[in-house]
Amino acid sequence: MPELTDEYILALFANSKTKEQAFELLLKKYQKTIYYNVRRIVTVHEDANDVTQNACIKIWRHLDKFRGESSLKTWITKISVNEALTFIEKKKKMLNLTDDSYTDFLVVTHPETNYYSPNEIERLLQDAILHLPPKQRAVFTMRYYDETPYAEMSKIFDTSESALKASYHFAMEKIKKKLTEH
Repeated sequence: MPELTDEYILALFANSKTKEQAFELLLKKYQKTIYYNVRRIVTVHEDANDVTQNACIKIWRHLDKFRGESSLKTWITKISVNEALTFIEKKKKMLNLTDDSYTDFLVVTHPETNYYSPNEIERLLQDAILHLPPKQRAVFTMRYYDETPYAEMSKIFDTSESALKASYHFAMEKIKKKLTEH
């Protein structure tokens, strides 16, 4: 089997006879990345599964429109992050909650989202991250955990690198403040 490159996947996808095979290969290569990007934003496993599925459907529907202006991974990440942020906004609206009350709702209804690790410092960090606004949480987790370059994030969020650096800086400050309160 040839190397599983994005170019190979896209070439298979362009052929109607191998389109489904191409998508299976794409999922094999990127599904975990999609899930973890989404999970860090929505925090709840069940919600992350739903959003991941929605993102994959959107990727399937629009992959033939991929123009190659960024890497395939960046394009997929943009779709998954947007799906996660949209999901949060819809859920907050449905529950008639603000950002802060939504965070409180998550803490009360899904306390396991605060316990990614038995390590107390990690738990406190996850709690501080959970209290960030959703878009800022996405920027922080992509930079902190995945070390995503600002240039790539600017394509994902359709914003300047300097705005993302500022967002990351403010997230760090909020997290530091939250951690020092404990």
